[in-house]
Amino acid sequence: MHRDLRISVTDRCNFRCTYCMPEEGMPWVPREEILSFEEIERLARLAVERFGFDGIRLTGGEPTVRAHLPVLVERLARLDADLSMTTNGATLRSSAADLRAAGLRRVNISLDSLQRDRFQELTRRDELDHVLEGIDAALEVGFDPVKINVVCMEGVNDDEIVDFADFGRERGVEVRFIEFMPLDGGHTWERAAVVPGERIVAIIDAVHPLLPVARNHEPAALWAYADGRGRVGVIPSVTEPFCATCDRVRLTAEGRLRACLFSLEETDLRSLLRGGADDDAVAAAMVSCVAGKWAGHGIGTVTFVQPPRTMSQIGG
Repeated sequence: MHRDLRISVTDRCNFRCTYCMPEEGMPWVPREEILSFEEIERLARLAVERFGFDGIRLTGGEPTVRAHLPVLVERLARLDADLSMTTNGATLRSSAADLRAAGLRRVNISLDSLQRDRFQELTRRDELDHVLEGIDAALEVGFDPVKINVVCMEGVNDDEIVDFADFGRERGVEVRFIEFMPLDGGHTWERAAVVPGERIVAIIDAVHPLLPVARNHEPAALWAYADGRGRVGVIPSVTEPFCATCDRVRLTAEGRLRACLFSLEETDLRSLLRGGADDDAVAAAMVSCVAGKWAGHGIGTVTFVQPPRTMSQIGG
């Protein structure tokens, strides 16, 4: 069984995306409260060696703003796990080679618009060219696969679905459309803003015929282009939740373990580490956290409560 640990290495970001952060920005966690590389490595090692985790993904905030990131990558690459990273790609041109040499295997690059003005409106940064250069750099240094994450939003970027499909086919990257989830900084999410995965697939299939691909442990439902030019995926977190098969937990930058992206409770592992707890005690806390995992996130139900943290604070 696949098990995936998402590690947020920083809560800081070089973008201020409209659906992640309020316009005025956010207070950052003080540096001394962020886990050290040694602490991250210890927790990752426990996850791999005690519990059989075979996937580790570095997230943020934006992970590339963490100083000396290749040093951490080299430490984690020694573990028996597939090591990947989710990034906005803005600085990947300058860091891709070092990260690949340190042992990073693959990357997911977040990109929600291919239109310059719209990209700037969504991220509050004029960095589209740098992100596109980062995608090229990821391909050049041999990351495989390179995936593009697109949060698809009604009336915002849903008119770019085919454009993104074309982009993926032309660049040789796998585009994955993600349904808009209630993790926005302004807590203004509403169901009407969600573009259902089923509609995304239909829009692409009308232009580039698709064939379904058997689903494995991944949250994405995948389709292959009938002409053989790659694949495209949809992560229907809202309309078709996959909670029953979810195989991931998240570690925040300050060392709190979350069994679900939408958890309202967290387990403080940093206090155990810095309080001198041995591996058995830390492992027991991890087990307790996962044992309390909800049966489902409940988005759209009357009992659903949006987490106070945004995606940038949790780690995707």
